Amino acid sequence: MILFNLLETQLTHIYSFQEMIKKASIYSHPLVHRLMDLKAQKENREADDDRKVVAEIMQRCFVPAFVTAISWEGFHFVGHEIRITEAMDCYGAIVWPSALVLCYFLETNVKQYNMVDKNVIEIGAGTGLVSIVASLLGAHVTATDLPELLGNLQYNISQNTKMKCKHLPQVKELSWGVALDKNFPKASSNFDYVLAADVVYAHPFLEELLITFDHLCKETTVILWVMKFSRYRRPLTDLYSASA
Repeated sequence: MILFNLLETQLTHIYSFQEMIKKASIYSHPLVHRLMDLKAQKENREADDDRKVVAEIMQRCFVPAFVTAISWEGFHFVGHEIRITEAMDCYGAIVWPSALVLCYFLETNVKQYNMVDKNVIEIGAGTGLVSIVASLLGAHVTATDLPELLGNLQYNISQNTKMKCKHLPQVKELSWGVALDKNFPKASSNFDYVLAADVVYAHPFLEELLITFDHLCKETTVILWVMKFSRYRRPLTDLYSASA
C-alpha cells in the first residue's frame, strides 16, 4: 500500500552494521579491516552516484535570460520547458529541493512507475511542479493544497499543461484531515499514486498527514513521498502504524 521511508530503513541497517564493526574491531582481525575497507569503497561509490544525480537535477533548472514583468524559474522535464511562478511570501509557493528530486524520479523511472492514464493526486502541491510533470507523463492528476495557494497553483498548472497533456489536471482544496469524506469520498477516490514532496516540516503535523494518506489510499495505492529524513527522529513507519 505504501512506498516510503526506504532511505531511513537503509540508514538504520548501515548504523547497525557500523556498531557491529566497532565492537568487533577491538580484536583487530584482518577480516574486520577488509570489511571496513569494502564498506568505505561502497560509500564512496554511492557518494559519487549521488553527486552525479544532483548535478543532473540541477542541469534541469534555469533562470530567465532577461527581466520579465512576472518573475519565474525554469525547469526542463519530460522534454518540456516548465515555467514556475513562485510567491516568496509563502513557504508553500516555493519550489523546494524534494520537488525536483521527485520530478527527476518520475521521469527516470517511467517503466517501474508508469503514470500513463493513472489516477494521481498530489498533496501539498505548492507551485504545482510535480503535478505538471506527472501530467506531462500522461496521468490524470489532481493537485491539492491549502486555499491560499490555489490561485498560484492553478496559474502554473494552466500555463504549463494547456494543449500539452493527455488529461487536463484538476486543482482542488485539501486541508489534511479536514472534511475528507465530504471532499474526497472513499467511493469515488480511486488513486493509483499519491505524490508528496517536502510537505511536512515538523512532526506535530504528521498525524493529520497520515490520516489523509490513509483516506486517499486503496489497497494497491503507491505513495511516492520525498523528504529529508533525520536518523534522530522516530521512524515514520512507527508513526504510521500507531495511527492506523
